[in-house]
Amino acid sequence: MTSALPKRLIEVDLPIKRISAHARREKSIRHGHISTLHIWWARRPLAACRAVLCASLWPDPADPNCPDSFRVAARQWMKRWSNEYLKNLGRESYERFVGFQNNPDELENNEQLRYALLDFIADFANWDNSAIQQFVETSRALTQAAHEALGGAAGTRPLVVDPFAGGGSIPLEALRIGADVFASDLNPVPVLLNKVVLEYIPKYGQRLANEVRKWGEWIKREAANELSEFYPRDADGSTPIAYLWARTIQCEGPGCGVELPMLRSPWLSKKAGRMVALRILGDVARKCVDFKIVHDPAASDVSGGTAKRGSVTCPCCGYTTPVARVRAQLKPRLGGADDARMYCVVTSQRGRVGRAYRLPIASDIEGCARARNELLKRKSLKRGELSIVPDEVLPVMSGVFNAPLYGHTTWGSLFTSRQLLSLTTLVRLVADAGQQIQASSSDLQFSEAVQTCLAFAVSKLADFGNSCTRWGNDDQGITALFSRQAIPMVWDFAEANLAEGESYSWEWAARYPLGVIEQNIKAISVVGTSVQQSATAHSLPDNSAQALITDPPYYNAVPYADLSDFFYVWLRRSLRSVHPSLFAEPLSPKAEECCEMAGWDADRYAIKNGKWFETQMTKSLAEARRVLSSEGIGCVVFAHKSTSGWEAQLRAMMDAGWVITGSWPIDTEMAYRLRAQKSAALASSIHLVCRPRASVGGSTRIEEVGDWRDVLHELPLRIHAWMPRLAEEGVVGADAIFACLGPALEIFSRYSSVEKASGQTVHLREYLEQVWAAVAKEALAVVFQGADASGFEEDARLTAMWLWTLFAGETSNGEPSAEETGEDEDREEAASTQNGYVLEYDTARKIAQGLGAHLESLTSLVEVKGEAARLLPVAERTRKLFGKDESEAPALSRKKKTAQLQLGFVAELEQAEEAGSWGNKGAPTLGVTVLDRVHQCMILFAAGRGEALRRFLVDEGVGRDERFWRLAQVLSYLYPKVSDEKRWIDGVLARKKGLGF
Repeated sequence: MTSALPKRLIEVDLPIKRISAHARREKSIRHGHISTLHIWWARRPLAACRAVLCASLWPDPADPNCPDSFRVAARQWMKRWSNEYLKNLGRESYERFVGFQNNPDELENNEQLRYALLDFIADFANWDNSAIQQFVETSRALTQAAHEALGGAAGTRPLVVDPFAGGGSIPLEALRIGADVFASDLNPVPVLLNKVVLEYIPKYGQRLANEVRKWGEWIKREAANELSEFYPRDADGSTPIAYLWARTIQCEGPGCGVELPMLRSPWLSKKAGRMVALRILGDVARKCVDFKIVHDPAASDVSGGTAKRGSVTCPCCGYTTPVARVRAQLKPRLGGADDARMYCVVTSQRGRVGRAYRLPIASDIEGCARARNELLKRKSLKRGELSIVPDEVLPVMSGVFNAPLYGHTTWGSLFTSRQLLSLTTLVRLVADAGQQIQASSSDLQFSEAVQTCLAFAVSKLADFGNSCTRWGNDDQGITALFSRQAIPMVWDFAEANLAEGESYSWEWAARYPLGVIEQNIKAISVVGTSVQQSATAHSLPDNSAQALITDPPYYNAVPYADLSDFFYVWLRRSLRSVHPSLFAEPLSPKAEECCEMAGWDADRYAIKNGKWFETQMTKSLAEARRVLSSEGIGCVVFAHKSTSGWEAQLRAMMDAGWVITGSWPIDTEMAYRLRAQKSAALASSIHLVCRPRASVGGSTRIEEVGDWRDVLHELPLRIHAWMPRLAEEGVVGADAIFACLGPALEIFSRYSSVEKASGQTVHLREYLEQVWAAVAKEALAVVFQGADASGFEEDARLTAMWLWTLFAGETSNGEPSAEETGEDEDREEAASTQNGYVLEYDTARKIAQGLGAHLESLTSLVEVKGEAARLLPVAERTRKLFGKDESEAPALSRKKKTAQLQLGFVAELEQAEEAGSWGNKGAPTLGVTVLDRVHQCMILFAAGRGEALRRFLVDEGVGRDERFWRLAQVLSYLYPKVSDEKRWIDGVLARKKGLGF
């Protein structure tokens, strides 16, 4: 490789704001999206993958080394695209092409051509355009032109490799734009998902859709014949769509012994115009609990549920059975799902709007009893190695699998008998369908493809047809088990009618594989490859791929293998005969899985700690480097929030022979992930662009030793140029900090080593300390909008950067719901007692260091405990700012409600005034720093001390310091929109004009 290698578009520019908008919107897309075929955790949005792949495979036409043949082809296809698509639709973007089209010299205006390609990429990221012929055809032509211009043989396509293929977003989009694909994963579930999308759909197309529809209808009829008696219809013809159950315990109150249904909420529907709730009736004389359905209830008609945080309160005697005793009662009953109490039936009738709610009747109970007996009969008749009901062990995993704590010891125990009867019936019917297809077709892979698609419909039903689902009282139906990445314990659950009906039945589930097939028939014509193998031992030969695009696991973020076993045990029973190598073992492979698991389960995963993960990741990236051509390009997606995690990832990439050449944040993360609360979690995934070391800068320069002084001189200049670019695209806060790593690392990693004048080698960790410092200083200029921040003391600089890191760019004004945070019902409520704003200690230390601040000297502002650093809320600084002596000052009230907190302020301030710490003019003693004085004013406003605030600002002259108002304005922008601090600082700012400032 020579220095003539042109940069790819992704190494120069990327319209990340527009791409991110399409990625966010995609989360609400359902019909035809591959996510609807089957769940896989942490799947990347197709929009982001499509854009990144195009920008990675296409060279930058404005680069001096870009082959002319690509420029000619790109100009031709951009003209055609603009004429056929943009002009006809009246797109604003068309104006950009007018001058370009009228240019007589095809090799001029290369920068304009770059912008044209970037516009195309941004528009193509839109889901609505992903299957439009003009977009798909243009992208494939550009991919082919780039491949041949960069040295690829005519008639061949560039090979894109993804060794952590997971849910298949990256390989699917690579096929869409005309590349060849090799997707691999260790886990059989994503391997099968990718076989459907990458192999079966492009190979069989409409024929596959027709057969899936045909045999889906056959299974529907057969299942209805076998299972309808277990889901009896109502006398008026209404079809039950859900049965609502509550696990029960026996009240342990003295002399009580009532059977207690565990109900977290009595609401059945909160939809406007269709408000429905339960009235819980405790009958002391009869020693029982009954229910009554109330329509359009008043607030006084709806009490709380019986279960809260794992304990249960008896409506008859008032005794609360604690969580330890609840567990003790449920354990011998295997979680209590199969002997739970049905308390409501939800029905649907064609032609009627909405759902109807009624109490259970005798036929409902009898249907369950018949199903239980039928299941026992079938289990007794089963012969062979594999049981019909999944009896594989369900492990206990702290914070992930909490259901086993209550007795769910096998995967099958998560289901009721009727659910098991229905699912095992469907499993058998899928196998029967596969045998009939195979008997009538000479193409064994085709029958395998149809059976696999049908099996995924059963697997999808299992997610909605178990005892850990919930009924959504927004009248939207059943919430799946995997609404988050865990198997929690739920007290009341919804059982779907798996036999028939418009929702959560076989008919409903079978629509999803059909939708995915039909959405992608025209968009994907190239057949890819999906195989099972470890990323540390790839089967491809050296230098065989042109691009390595992958989204690897992040330490312990998701325990993929253990989660997937929920589906694996069902898929194994459906597909073991057609995929014997994938389902040879009872459970999915875990020993080689590249995840940090020791924290989840130290008994099974003792050696799989953070160090083990980093070693495996280095091996995987080295193997990927081996497979990639020296002229190729790589892109590794990373979204870890800790500086230590980033350092380990970057070190692994550099040790594996990669050079970082860019980084782009694309909004792909959920804003309210469970781990995102009050911490510097990323809203974006950072796409690290990299090249094999030998291909960057030419074979001569790469052996050069970098001079430490030159590197340090270039670093702030690069960050200074990059940070405003990110701000233009709306990238701020923690996203911006980590997005600066690419440009910074390109400086350092272009050399074989970097040395100081003394000859001492500079290691990555030392360089990254300088990177964090440069980023912090540049970010501070962004926070203060270019104004000189040097006039502020270190506490103000640190506070501004801290809040900017956490909250800059926030868009939500509300608190996350229980479903969004995914709390288990037996878990303590979110740690609301921990006020303040938390950063990882190492992140806080590096930010402070870059600003010339020292955490150890700011103990009145920052509290460090273990690996976390907490910026104290303003309320907790009252004692420091107003007390005569900190040791003598009264403790601040920690009451949660604002009104109570303000009373606590008043008491604090009155005692401070009595203690003589207010100064001679009846105003508080001025704080030492500008930040102290701003916080003092906020506290006075919060406590309603308007006159003291006036004297403080006017008589004491605090308001005449322009720095005071400038810092107040910055803090108003940075504090969370729903925080007390935001309200208080805005209250102070509102006094400015009235006081004559």
